[in-house]
Amino acid sequence: MCPLLSPASPSGKWLGFVTAIWVQAICGNNYTFSNYSDALKSIMALTQLELNTLSVAKDVGKAFGLLSGIASDRWSTSVILLIGSFEGLIGYGVQWLVVSQRIHPLPYWQMCIFLCLGGNSTTWMNTAVLVTCMRNFPNNRGPVSGILKGYVGLSTAIFTDICTALFNSNPSAFLLILAIVPAIICLAAIPFLRETTSAAGPIEEKEEARFFNIFNAIAIIAAAYLLAFDITGNHGHVVSLVFVAGLIFLLATPLFVPLYSVLLKLKSNSDIEQQIKEPLLVGPEDSPAKPQKPEPATTVSVEVENAGIKQRPVIGEDHTIIEMIRTYDFWILFLSFLCGVGTGMCVMNNLGQMGLALGYVDVSIFVSLTSIWGFFGRIISGLVSEQLLWKFGTPRPLWNAASQVLMTLGYVIMALALPGSLYIGSILVGICYGVRLTITVAVASELFGLKYYGLLYNILILNLPLGSFLFSGLLAGYLYDAQAARSPAGGGNTCVGPHCYFLVFLIMALACVIGFGLDVLLAIRTKKVYSKIYTDRKFSPASTVA
Repeated sequence: MCPLLSPASPSGKWLGFVTAIWVQAICGNNYTFSNYSDALKSIMALTQLELNTLSVAKDVGKAFGLLSGIASDRWSTSVILLIGSFEGLIGYGVQWLVVSQRIHPLPYWQMCIFLCLGGNSTTWMNTAVLVTCMRNFPNNRGPVSGILKGYVGLSTAIFTDICTALFNSNPSAFLLILAIVPAIICLAAIPFLRETTSAAGPIEEKEEARFFNIFNAIAIIAAAYLLAFDITGNHGHVVSLVFVAGLIFLLATPLFVPLYSVLLKLKSNSDIEQQIKEPLLVGPEDSPAKPQKPEPATTVSVEVENAGIKQRPVIGEDHTIIEMIRTYDFWILFLSFLCGVGTGMCVMNNLGQMGLALGYVDVSIFVSLTSIWGFFGRIISGLVSEQLLWKFGTPRPLWNAASQVLMTLGYVIMALALPGSLYIGSILVGICYGVRLTITVAVASELFGLKYYGLLYNILILNLPLGSFLFSGLLAGYLYDAQAARSPAGGGNTCVGPHCYFLVFLIMALACVIGFGLDVLLAIRTKKVYSKIYTDRKFSPASTVA
């Protein structure tokens, strides 16, 4: 490997971040269940409650993400990526065999296991990427979280649009892509994604900020490109092939950043070689001043007084997992996160049936809209929250509170079932879901530290299977089947009409109101933490560099 691109070099660190982007761009397969759920329901002859239980099994895989969190403190990034790619290949590979009817449908409990395995695969990939990049770029946690989580949001649209363009939304082909592509990308990332040293000084910190702005711009262009493809209707074969080629080019574009970094390094080395050597003889006036001998310290160490007594860390310092779960702030963050992502998971898992209930034949557009606007929520919240924190010390949890307000509005709009309400609702839910994931990732690291971040992140992610079970498996599943039994037009376990999910949307809107109150409370409780972060950054050497 070229020394300038070794993982320990600055250029190699950026190449590792690019591969992290690619891994995140294929980590949204858990949000694509609506694209093939109807095929599973038909082939396995399932009721809606049974189908929703399958989606919960998929999300329960994230609960075992605690294993990847523990492993992140013991094993290398390469091993964690390898485990994730292997699990995904098996989990989604078996689902492909069933949907493509190459094998007979497996017993229900076995399908639950393989969906759980596929769901768990992404926790290994996400943990490897987030833990490594947050430690490599600790001074830019907002942009790092926003960019990486943004590509997770885009990944659903990437998979959906490529399958639509090349395979006409065939669910069998879609599952084959989910099985093979993530494994290939993870194997390609293994040589480059490693933990390295963070920025050594203000010059490197300014360079990081400049490069992150470039990554943000590339991601926004990619999202706009996907959105344009979705809203322009049906496309011919040639246009679809051109679209796929253009998308692959946009996903490869971040490579220009490490290449540019290599060119800067080569230019810097060339300039150093051309400098005039200093003369061997220097006058007294030119000789460097002798360093002053530091005066001896006269303060008495307080460590002697507290010898043998372990002090409980305050919010903002590194916490062990036990210390973290003993704080009120953790449980406020955990429950508010449940209100946001739990209800969001319900919508994503049931978009297929929600669209059919309102008379839409093709629901892939709603899956893509949720994904793309979720990206905008992630990328904008990560970037802007960082800027407001730097300039005004604005607590990040306020962004979560604002997202709960918009999410409540989205559920009310979908409950009304007016023309176009599912379009508006899926956009609002996508934006707010993206904000919650990005902001909560950064908030957790700022309140409880990075030392045990891998395990901390996966404890918070327990909200995804828990929320999916409560809101999708229980709430939406039972209420949908109850309405389908009464519906004369539904026919068995199919419900048609706005009444199918009316009560579900209202209950989820109430949950978001509760989440809003919790987020405001957390913002008030952590105001001093963010004031300290603001003060430290304001008077740091990097902030004074022109």
